[in-house]
Amino acid sequence: MRIHFIGIGGIGISALAKFLAGEGHSISGSDIRQSEITDELALKYGAKITIPHHGDAVEGADMVIHSAAVRKNNPEYIRAKELGIPLYARKEALKFILKDKKVYAVGGAHGKSTTSAMLAEIMADTNAVIGAIAKTFHSNVRTAPNNRVVFEADESDASFLNCNPYLAIVTNVEPEHMEYYDYDLDRFYGAYKKFLELAKVRVINAEDSFLGALDMPAERLYPSKEIFDVEYVLIDGEPHTRFKLRDLGVFEVFGMGEHIAVDAALAILAALHEGMDVKRVRRNLLGYKGIKKRFDIIENHEDWVVIDDYGHHPTEIGATLKALKTYAKMRGFRKITAIWQPHKYSRTMDNLKGFVECFEGVDELVILPIWAAGEVEVPIDLKGAFGGYNLTMAVRVTKEGGAVKALDEKGGELRRFEKDLVVAFGAGDITYQIRGLK
Repeated sequence: MRIHFIGIGGIGISALAKFLAGEGHSISGSDIRQSEITDELALKYGAKITIPHHGDAVEGADMVIHSAAVRKNNPEYIRAKELGIPLYARKEALKFILKDKKVYAVGGAHGKSTTSAMLAEIMADTNAVIGAIAKTFHSNVRTAPNNRVVFEADESDASFLNCNPYLAIVTNVEPEHMEYYDYDLDRFYGAYKKFLELAKVRVINAEDSFLGALDMPAERLYPSKEIFDVEYVLIDGEPHTRFKLRDLGVFEVFGMGEHIAVDAALAILAALHEGMDVKRVRRNLLGYKGIKKRFDIIENHEDWVVIDDYGHHPTEIGATLKALKTYAKMRGFRKITAIWQPHKYSRTMDNLKGFVECFEGVDELVILPIWAAGEVEVPIDLKGAFGGYNLTMAVRVTKEGGAVKALDEKGGELRRFEKDLVVAFGAGDITYQIRGLK
């Protein structure tokens, strides 16, 4: 079929486009702006890309799939309706895309992209559809000539209920995206329970209060009892975590932090359940090189390191900063500067106290304007809330001339950082700003 994707530049929708291209379908798509993702789809997958959206783009398509962000007044959505072309939201499309697959689905509030990428590296002969760019295969998708798929399962719109999980991993459960669930905790937790019930095999972090209380058969990991002798090592200046798991011996994985060991352990247990030899699991895990935007070292010098991290929730930021403090000490750095681009007004308001607390211990904090992600602007006094920090309120940052610069609305330099450790947090365009690309 020829399948057209509205919003094809998104990480989740682009993954489906690439996966279906690998299945032999012809793909096309549109987005509001050109990006690395749209360029890759055009050059590597032969997709016809329309920038911006235009009604004519859907003509000739056998099916149209759209991202959750696309509204009903989108010209391509309207035109597809007029032409009678079957039209599906991404979450509905999962039902038929994955219905005949053996799906290893990874869900959770935090760590699901990392765990998915680790599992894909361990189970190297599978397809993979994940929500981040894996550095080993330089994409969010890997295709293989079989029906097995490592799949990152998204709870933000309950689409994980449509992914046909054979094996389900859940890293942790924490209320997030509550606007989708009408701020109903029973509905939120019920969705996770149903996701696990759909799977034949379950691997869970049993020290999570919700997961640990579930009454259903599962492979249960108790990190505080079953992961031990955790240590951090540098290999060519890059962080690795070494740990022992149960009586299975020592494992080593790219990244740093107790949460990295937990993510790796869940992936290991899932692979062992599928009959993999522990020696092969250990060897394949060593091939994992991280994912873009997660503890992503973009500058690595003797006296200066710049890291891009996707963390956009207090739990994620706090866990990464805990690891970064150890990393900074190992590298001999005296100072940590955190740059934060809040993601969504709703998330910032719902978790403001947690955000204020999670940056504790940083030497300097730079806060950028909130990345709205389509939400209506709501006034939030971030300068007041973070008054106890060594704070700079900036309009944007950039990296040039061997320094990260915090800039005002006229492009004037407010602060310059060219030594020690600089880390940028956020799920918006900060990933381009910190690389000097925007």
